[in-house]
Amino acid sequence: MRFKRVLATGLAATMLVGALAGCGQGKKSASTDSGKTDGKESITLWTYPIGNWGKSETVDKLIASFNEKYPDIKVTVQYLDYKTGDDQVNTAIEGKKAPDLIMEGPERLVANWGAKGLMVDLADMFAKDAAKDFYPNITAACKSSDGKYYEYPLCMVAHCMAINKAKFEKANALQYLDLENHTWTTENYLKAVKALAESGQGADVTAVYCSGQGGDQGTRALVNNLYKGRFTNTEHTQYTVNSEANIKALQALKDTKGVKFDPSIAGGDEITLFRNGTLAISNCWNASQQNDSKNGEAGKTNNGDEIIPMQFPSSDGKAELCGGIWGFGIFNNGSQSKIEAAKKFIDFMANDQTQTKKSVLESGFFPAHKDLGDVYTGQANEKVMKMFTEKFMPSMGDYYQVVPGWATARTEWWNMLQRVGAGGDIANEVKTFDTNANAAAAKK
Repeated sequence: MRFKRVLATGLAATMLVGALAGCGQGKKSASTDSGKTDGKESITLWTYPIGNWGKSETVDKLIASFNEKYPDIKVTVQYLDYKTGDDQVNTAIEGKKAPDLIMEGPERLVANWGAKGLMVDLADMFAKDAAKDFYPNITAACKSSDGKYYEYPLCMVAHCMAINKAKFEKANALQYLDLENHTWTTENYLKAVKALAESGQGADVTAVYCSGQGGDQGTRALVNNLYKGRFTNTEHTQYTVNSEANIKALQALKDTKGVKFDPSIAGGDEITLFRNGTLAISNCWNASQQNDSKNGEAGKTNNGDEIIPMQFPSSDGKAELCGGIWGFGIFNNGSQSKIEAAKKFIDFMANDQTQTKKSVLESGFFPAHKDLGDVYTGQANEKVMKMFTEKFMPSMGDYYQVVPGWATARTEWWNMLQRVGAGGDIANEVKTFDTNANAAAAKK
């Protein structure tokens, strides 16, 4: 059954679809089967920290709803983080103890584990009516190069950047922003960074963080947007960082006072430095960060400065934002009954007309079903989410994170940024990136 269409037609027509790194330690819950069950089937769900899907108190309630409909399926959950989660999954795979279900994005489910032949093809789920209203680029991102679907999507977001309004006011730099549309040009971005650096912010206006892959969508978007470069080709078969546009962008960042190439931090660390006032600009932001109230009022730094989300700067002021897509995949552990149970779980969480809104709401992101509409109406963060829906989501660009060799490419990216920051020749460094990343892509 299709969802009732409630999303504005203009947004649906203009939407182009492409987590932030978690910092908690992975942990395993006790049995999270909250309904009556006779143990006819048991499945395991491993989930990365995708909003409240990383919290046991939330997931327990979601599974309790599932068990009201399916009391004979017991679900046990393990919570992963982005520092150790991949190692935990890979160790489980090697030990032939992979989870039945896993929740994350196409980078892992499609381009990594799916490409290795470890995941179940979900083509039968995509053939049903419930999948017909997914944004086309989301459907494409969930499909591998061999035509198999290894992820069933639940939610998505457009990643962006953010500024400290008080610091910009002090530096008289708000003049360089289009605050109505949350956009700026490359020229004005560089002027703003210079003004902030000269106003007392010094070298710590913004960071090109590169200690690891956490939050790397921010550094990719920053570099690629400045002069309209690309990370991959449009066919998603080759890495194309070695271009005149990207070399020019890296050189501009390296030459600009206030831009710090920092090999000691990743995305999560950068967010902390932005929230505590050390940095004036964050390159690792999205709606979930804007709504975060763990350290104080949402939309404010720790000391109460207003945070303004911004699109990445580009030569013409029209950015293409990196997107995040999250959903479910099933490891093929040799049990057809577990596979069928896992499909029931996915269908309930991602397609049930009553449940799916709740499932998306707990992610803190936006629905993959365009017909589901605005799930945040009446919520405390309704205004913020409406702003992101109108000002950011239509700028979501190509979801290229499914090119073969993606895991290697991510490592090569932050290693390249470290070398550029240390004084390496930029033309040589981007050439090295392309050579190594494309060699990995060729292996598939």
